[in-house]
Amino acid sequence: MLPKVNPTTTRSWAELSILSRESNNTIQDLFQEDPERVNKFSFDVNSTYFDFSKNNVSDDVSRTLIELANECELPRAIEAMFQGEEINQTEKRAVLHTELRSLSTKSAHSELVLTELDKVKKFSNQVGAGEWKGHSGKEITDIVNIGIGGSDLGPKMITHALRPFWKSIKPHFVSNVDAQQLKEELDGLNPETTLFIIASKTFSTQETMTNAESAKSWFLENGGHESVISRHFVAVSTNEKAVNSFGISSENMFQFWDWVGGRYSLWSSIGLVIACVIGYQNFEQLLLGAEEMDKHFRDSPLEKNVPVIAALIGVWYNNFLGYDSHAILPYDHRLRFLASYLQQADMESNGKSVDRQGNSVSYQTGPIIWGEAGTNGQHAFYQLIHQGTKIVPCDFIMIANPEHDYVDHHQKLLSNFLAQTEALLKGKAKKEVMAELKESNSHGHDIIPYKVFDGNRPTTSILIDELTPFNLGLLVAFYEHKIFTQGVIWNIFSFDQWGVELGKQLAKPILSEIQEEKHGAHDLSTSQLMKRYQDMRR
Repeated sequence: MLPKVNPTTTRSWAELSILSRESNNTIQDLFQEDPERVNKFSFDVNSTYFDFSKNNVSDDVSRTLIELANECELPRAIEAMFQGEEINQTEKRAVLHTELRSLSTKSAHSELVLTELDKVKKFSNQVGAGEWKGHSGKEITDIVNIGIGGSDLGPKMITHALRPFWKSIKPHFVSNVDAQQLKEELDGLNPETTLFIIASKTFSTQETMTNAESAKSWFLENGGHESVISRHFVAVSTNEKAVNSFGISSENMFQFWDWVGGRYSLWSSIGLVIACVIGYQNFEQLLLGAEEMDKHFRDSPLEKNVPVIAALIGVWYNNFLGYDSHAILPYDHRLRFLASYLQQADMESNGKSVDRQGNSVSYQTGPIIWGEAGTNGQHAFYQLIHQGTKIVPCDFIMIANPEHDYVDHHQKLLSNFLAQTEALLKGKAKKEVMAELKESNSHGHDIIPYKVFDGNRPTTSILIDELTPFNLGLLVAFYEHKIFTQGVIWNIFSFDQWGVELGKQLAKPILSEIQEEKHGAHDLSTSQLMKRYQDMRR
């Protein structure tokens, strides 16, 4: 069981409140006071370098944050998760996605996991080698992964991030119940060479099953027939009966378990599309990279534990300095879906307002997560980050060695990565602006206020040697453990998601009313919208 400590009742929370009111230091002041700051606040985990030094965290704040983690019994919570205790208490489940990548050590579910991994290995190797053929004897060239949420965002992000590792299969991802996405992905595909992966834990999710049925109709209407469904449709699910009813045999069903949460499931057979596209050997490297971070998280002391440090800095900002959003800024096109993936991972986990005792919380919990790949973001929202009224802590992520040979491009990308964090740290003072105007013989001193940058904007820099499957697995696991740590501190359940249920429940009766052109009892706005929709359709 997880500890149930209200953080606001701890001595360290009270001390942090005092520190937040008394501290007038800028981040630059902290560097001037301590020449060793970079070394103290930077850490290497395998081939990934984490630099937390440009955050507005003094030694006193850092020490007190570690004390807060201990008062909230974080070490016990970490062990509770790894030991398979029922920490997802509202659903009465253990949380053991770490066991999916526990390849070098024995775990409680090793036999189950390894058996299913072996099935993924055999299937993905068959598809990759051209041995798994469509009904007409042609090799599979395209895979359409149909899922939503964790069954889509994780596999999509990973697969596109590892584009240089693609073999001969081209992936497509369908999640939205808006048929426009399905139509666009199916356009140009050959049913004889297309494989569909239907990824749904319950095999009843409305969006996923609607898309699955439409994909099946497309296949049948374009030369396929019921007797060969097994060559073109496989399922990743826990509901064998529903899978069979759809027309997929149990032999073509890949399993995962109720101790695997949807947004933590890419490491399971939900990652089947990843294994098929990049090859099983690379998929295994992804798991090993995540396992490396698992070991670091479980075994490192809190003051040297990078997910813990990142989490505690986030608590400091969110709860004591009032910085309630966080930007993910990867300077690599391959990581363009990382922010979207982390939105679900973080906001669905920690977007809670009830604590583990069932009480409404009196403090901020999960931040708003957003972002964009650099340098595109620089020409979109960086204006707000640099000079806006909101302070937005940012994670800047850079790959030292790119996959391509365009050295000039990469050096310019790197220079922007470095310059942005320096600019956010230093800003530009009024006297600097005046000196620049004088040097350029420019007049118009009325423009001076607009060119002043306050600086003192916090950033974390993450520098990765290469974007390999191993390093990507390590990075994703880092964020998973950061999210878990913050949930422990905030005394909330991070592994349920009851907040997504109400809209789904209300959609069912509304759908019946739309189909039957009836009007049910709704609020006035919803009733008027339904009427307007029906009028427009007529």
